[in-house]
Amino acid sequence: MTVSNEFINSTRMLIPLAITMVAPILIWLFRENENRREAVSVWAGVLAFISVLSMVPAVLEGTIREYTLFTIMPGINVSFAADGLAFVFALVASLLWIFATSYNIGYMRTLNEHAQTRYYFCFAVAIFGALGVAFSANIFTLYLFYEVISVFTYPLVAHHQDDTSFNGARKYMIYLMGTSKLFFLPAMVLTYVLAGTLDFNIGNIQQGIFPADANPTLVTITYVLYIAGLAKAALMPLHNWLPSAMVAPTPVSALLHAVAVVKAGVFSVSRVILSGFGVDLMDKLGLGMPTAYLAAFTIITASLIALTKDDIKARLAYSTVSQLSYIIIGVSMLTPEAVQGGLMHIAHHAFSKITLFFGAGAIFVATNLRLISKMDGLGRRMPWTFGAFAIASLSMIGVPPVCGFATKWYLVKGAVTIGEWGLLIALLASTLLNAGYFAPIIYRAFFKAPAAGANIEQYNEAPLTMVIPLFTTALISVWLGLYPQTFLQFINVFGKF
Repeated sequence: MTVSNEFINSTRMLIPLAITMVAPILIWLFRENENRREAVSVWAGVLAFISVLSMVPAVLEGTIREYTLFTIMPGINVSFAADGLAFVFALVASLLWIFATSYNIGYMRTLNEHAQTRYYFCFAVAIFGALGVAFSANIFTLYLFYEVISVFTYPLVAHHQDDTSFNGARKYMIYLMGTSKLFFLPAMVLTYVLAGTLDFNIGNIQQGIFPADANPTLVTITYVLYIAGLAKAALMPLHNWLPSAMVAPTPVSALLHAVAVVKAGVFSVSRVILSGFGVDLMDKLGLGMPTAYLAAFTIITASLIALTKDDIKARLAYSTVSQLSYIIIGVSMLTPEAVQGGLMHIAHHAFSKITLFFGAGAIFVATNLRLISKMDGLGRRMPWTFGAFAIASLSMIGVPPVCGFATKWYLVKGAVTIGEWGLLIALLASTLLNAGYFAPIIYRAFFKAPAAGANIEQYNEAPLTMVIPLFTTALISVWLGLYPQTFLQFINVFGKF
């Protein structure tokens, strides 16, 4: 389907941003009434999702809304645009906020966690930042909202306020804020000097924003700075913040790994590559394949580390490091199939990974267990939790009909199309490694007898406010596998080769 883009000046995409900006204020105002405070999060999520969803028909017809809020100087402004790629991230972030809020209620109340108002406040601001990143029309706006996410997720990582939490949160900020200041900011300055603008070339992924006579060495340096500055994408060696952030409460881990933080990272890398540099320039300068092989290295290495982890959150953390690079490897191959598979994985990974973290949190709330070696037979007591975990695991492995299969199908097609057998081997090997660190969890839970003296009869499912969103997101990952065109249609409208 070929759709010609039509640009219109509209404030429509500011509505979900306004909702998520007002929500934290209301959460703070209702801090003395936990029911109202949490109702704000639920209704804000619903309204934000509906407002994003209401724009879907227009964007699928090729209408791109854009709006400039204010201009700082020529070529530098705070502006927004709603194209197909923006909707992949915006729909995921707004919808998963609803499920995460329901889950948060069960988790935080059951464990009687402290500072819950601060927790919900920062959670809401993080979603505001994620939607801002999604709708950013230029690098400057992207940078502002990227930093909003970093600043307001710090209190979430440090939530427990002990030495371990503060150390993890400190590393989190050093990596994310340090790289953005040392690399992202200089890259933005170089872009402005070389191109005279920071506006993305929305609607055309072939032609980026750099002029034809731009110095190729400086453009290459700028590109490297962007890749290093967007550490939220967790490419090795700038990945270590992510496992360290596992000291946070499990719903925060879900936020970090599935919704706001890492998705902001890989979305930003995708936007910079496709709407900033463009396919033609990436190909001309030979920037795509080195990035793809760095992503392949990250996929394999992180998977090997995941195999060694007995703590379920640590294993999921390294799984995330690996899985994020599927998005980077797809975009970097610069072929239609590979780009489709990579961008599709923004959504596919989000629903599957949030299910896995929801499962890990439900297990902890119900049993106080984190070590996989202690979970023998537990699936018999918590069949809904481990059933959902199994579905999401199949997605990570790439087994049909769950959505991870569609991602890998497109990525493999892309690698075969360009004859990059090294990337193909990495993709196939990663599937075996995924099975190697997920299958034992399911086997232990359902098929292995409990250890001698283990009294698993005392355990039951976590509260329904946790189990319902957990199983719903698992079912959505199956639905996305059966109907991959759900998000593919947005990608096809966005990316015209």
